[in-house]
Amino acid sequence: MAHITSFEKKPNDGGKKHGDVVGHYKVFPPNGQKRILQIDTYGSAERVMQGKLSQTIQLNEESAKALWLILGKEFGFKP
Repeated sequence: MAHITSFEKKPNDGGKKHGDVVGHYKVFPPNGQKRILQIDTYGSAERVMQGKLSQTIQLNEESAKALWLILGKEFGFKP
């Protein structure tokens, strides 16, 4: 699990597209603090252990806004 607090752009080193999965998300307040957005993936349909949690990332308000700005810039989304 990872709680992302900031983003840094990395040079394109020839990465590849991974297999498609469904992202599951939930929003919760930890101990009365600011809200956290959590995104989980459970692996592809070809995974040996079906239904096992693969990745979890968490975003707070600041890192969610940073990601929103990155998405707008990279995909041309308009606010």
